[in-house]
Amino acid sequence: MPEPTRAKIRDLVASDRVVLFMKGTRRSPQCGFSASVIELLDGWIDDYETVDVLADPEIREGVKVFSDWPTIPQLYVDGEFVGGADILRELEGSGELGETLGAAEPEPPQVTITEAAAAQFKAALAGSDIDERDILRLTIDARFHNDLSVGPSQPGDIEVESAGVRLAFDRRSARRARGLRIDFIDAADGAGFKIDNPNAPPEVKELSVTELASRLEQAKTDGAPLHLYDVRTEHERATAMIEGSTLLDADVAEAITELPRDTPLYFHCHHGHRSLRAGQHFIAQGFVEVYNVTGGIDAWSQQVDDKVPRY
Repeated sequence: MPEPTRAKIRDLVASDRVVLFMKGTRRSPQCGFSASVIELLDGWIDDYETVDVLADPEIREGVKVFSDWPTIPQLYVDGEFVGGADILRELEGSGELGETLGAAEPEPPQVTITEAAAAQFKAALAGSDIDERDILRLTIDARFHNDLSVGPSQPGDIEVESAGVRLAFDRRSARRARGLRIDFIDAADGAGFKIDNPNAPPEVKELSVTELASRLEQAKTDGAPLHLYDVRTEHERATAMIEGSTLLDADVAEAITELPRDTPLYFHCHHGHRSLRAGQHFIAQGFVEVYNVTGGIDAWSQQVDDKVPRY
């Protein structure tokens, strides 16, 4: 291995107390093994560094030599190689992973259940087919999808109580539930539970073409840039374009990564599908305010500026 590559890997290993070499990013793993290790680590710790080996072939091959381990992912703790996915699963199964990571068992999260939600839960728990020992359970997976159910307590459960309702979590879900609020909404278009979780990662927001037009005008008035990116091809852009947009190519994508992560980003394409994927990519890069223009330039032609050709 070239010495510059070895030195780079050595610096990466030392960049944080816990460092994971993986395929993809923490928010967007690109293989099942990397995703499974992220799931394990997220169950124990909040802060750790990840290195996307897909972004650097030299690192991808070099770290295998550096650790004398043939596969990815690879975990380092305090500068020492711990192992890959199989070893980490073994440590989790034996109860040693938390100690290896230097992590403590998570404390019960602060959870708010509104009176409206509590009334619904109590009615459900009082049902004739419910065992009196059963408890309300909430599972929150790695993508922050919620699964509410009723069932018996499980070993290792972390329980909280709010509005007279006991709620159980497994350890990973408890770490993802801090500050959670559960409400029950009874609206004209339907009733159901509403779960607000401040820990959930940001999502791409849909933006109408009329709202985009308003924001572009406001940006002109303010003299501030509005970062609107066109993810179509050069040929499509030659046919029709939205004034003030920038074609998203490799150089522009690289420049975007240099922006502060709270910079609002706007993406459009022909109908809104490719731009949604582009927005999701930059969400995975850590940007927190990302918009997809609903309906794309086709909707812009119909609702904002009919001088822009449709195709």
